[in-house]
Order: sequence, then structure tokens, then C-alpha cells
Amino acid sequence: MTFQHRLSDQELVDLLKTGNQAAFTEIYDRYWRIMYGHVYKMLLDEEESKDVIQELFSSLWINSDRIPDQLNLSGYLYVMAKNKVLNLIRKNKFQTAYLNSLATFINEASTATMDELNERDLATAIEREIQSLPPRMKQVFELSRKENLSYKEIAKRLGISEETVKKQVHNSIKAIKHHLKASGGAALLALAFLR
Repeated sequence: MTFQHRLSDQELVDLLKTGNQAAFTEIYDRYWRIMYGHVYKMLLDEEESKDVIQELFSSLWINSDRIPDQLNLSGYLYVMAKNKVLNLIRKNKFQTAYLNSLATFINEASTATMDELNERDLATAIEREIQSLPPRMKQVFELSRKENLSYKEIAKRLGISEETVKKQVHNSIKAIKHHLKASGGAALLALAFLR
């Protein structure tokens, strides 16, 4: 039995805040199984649950200096785990929406278009055009189309006006359409997320 094993959660947190690795190890040993159980109940996926737990404890170690002085450690870890699960679900939802948008276009595209471009070529062409946008325009476009944020949310996040966001998205779409058309991908103009 180690010295840390006899310490209370609060004493361990106090040591963790000073960068004490033994305190971190004891917290991990005490709580990883419990937190894994909570996360697994939410995700029902063993691998994703393990990833969330790894991220949870990595975040605890990296941000240990920002842990509140007085807290219920198990409650704190549970809230962190729940937030990480919700972020993962949101991220997966946006990725799914983006892929569904691409699938919708592919299903509606003409046979001639599909003969010209397979799915990978299509995604590559679109992504190449997005990556070639100027940095700020690209950032605004991706927040709008890949993360599904509203103009208002983007404006708030980036500290710019909604009108600027609207113009940046419009100009991004215009530039992407122009380059796709110029490169022979005229059929790509119908892509749902470029409307």
C-alpha cells in the first residue's frame, strides 16, 4: 500500500495541482473503472469508451493547475466524462451530416457524372477547393458547413460581424463553384452543402 493510497481525494487533488505524478496515478487507479462504466453506459462502444477515458485523464493531468480548490473529485470526473461524451456525439453527428450530404449528392447525380468522378475523387476535389481558400474564409466556411454553426455562432466565436460571416460563406461557395466548374467538375455545382 502506497502513501497516496491512504490519502483522501482532496489531499490527492492538492498534490495533483502541484504536478505530483504519484497522486495522479492514485486518482487514475481509484476512478478509471468507475468512469469507464459511466462512459460505456452512454456510448455502448468499448473502443470509443476507452478513448474517452484516456482523453479524460490526459486532460485532468494537463489541466491539473486549473482544478478548483474544493471539489467532489468523483463528481468532477463524471462531469468531465459526460462533457467529453457529448462532444464526441456532436462531432460524430456533424461528420455524419457532412457524409450524408455527400451521399445525397452522389445518389442524385447523373450516371454520366458518376462515370466521370467516383466518390473519392468527388470528396477529394471538394476538399482540395476548400483547402485552397484563404485561411479566414476557409475557417468560416468549415465552421458553417462542417460544424453546422449558424452565422451568429460563427460571428461570436471569431469576433466578427454576422454580415462578414455571410459574405465569407458566400464568397467561399462562389470560389469553390468557380474552380470546380473550371476544372471540369460542373456537375459538382449541385452539391447540397454548396447551396
